[in-house]
Amino acid sequence: MIPDYDKALYYTLWGQWDDLLVLMVRTNDDILSKKIEQFLNAYHYSLDQTKVVDSHDTLLYYLDHAMKYNPPVVVEM
Repeated sequence: MIPDYDKALYYTLWGQWDDLLVLMVRTNDDILSKKIEQFLNAYHYSLDQTKVVDSHDTLLYYLDHAMKYNPPVVVEM
């Protein structure tokens, strides 16, 4: 099973906007969903190129941060 962050990174880098939209709807990570929504909205509707680039960079920064997170290990005795 491929984590949502890996999928989002792949879809973003390769310009697969339809798949990114489906991931936005299906993911359990609300922040990821919001970042994808902001990027796709800017990409499709914004006339300001800097807004598109900023939302793209914000999505990539979030993906980088989320992929570095390691949940704490629970040891049962």
